Formats: sequence, C-alpha cells, structure tokens
Amino acid sequence: KADVDKKRSSLFSKLCREITAAAKVGGSDPDANIRLAAAIDRGKAANLPRDNIENAIKRATESSTAEIMETVWYEGRGPGGTAVLIKALTDNRKRTAPALRSAFSKSGGELGTSGSVAWMFETT
Repeated sequence: KADVDKKRSSLFSKLCREITAAAKVGGSDPDANIRLAAAIDRGKAANLPRDNIENAIKRATESSTAEIMETVWYEGRGPGGTAVLIKALTDNRKRTAPALRSAFSKSGGELGTSGSVAWMFETT
C-alpha cells in the first residue's frame, strides 16, 4: 500500500505543478485557457481531488513570490543516433540541463543544441 500511495502522491504533485504552470501562463479560467482545461481534465482522469485542483489554480493566480515554473524544450540524440525531443516543466533551467545531459551521457547519447533534431518532429 505504501508503494501505491507514493506513486499516487508523485502523480498528484506532477499534475498540480502542471495545473499551476498552465494557470500562470494563461489565467485561471479554464474556458479561456485551453492548456489549463487540458491539465484539469488529466487531473480528473487520475482522480485528483477537486480541492487540490482549486488550490493549484489559487496558488498560481495569487502568489507573487512563488516559484515560476516554465516549459522548456531540450533536444538530443539517444543511443544509436535516435532523435529525442524533451518537453520539461522546470523552475530552474540551470539545474535541469545538467541533469538531462547526465542522463543522456549515461545512456550513450548526447544533449544537442537548439534546432539539432527539432526539425524532425511535429508538435501539437
């Protein structure tokens, strides 16, 4: 049971961060913010409690000193030259890039520069 609760807690935290970031970018109204509406739908699909959703939106709209979560894209090549495009939600780019670079190098890949593999993908 403890393992299930740990995984569920991790998922809920991730979903709340995603909702908070969407609300900061586009506002707190899901009717006017498609990204927020999609994040809320994903939260509801994972049985995220309504209070957690409301608190995440509230935290994003009223906090002036809270961390700023931003979406960043990283590109690289995995083992065997496989093109990899990563979309990450982070509060600190200077910590995320080295962590990804380390993960790539441990698996036999390399973190690329901007535009190195993005041209191979279509984003929606």
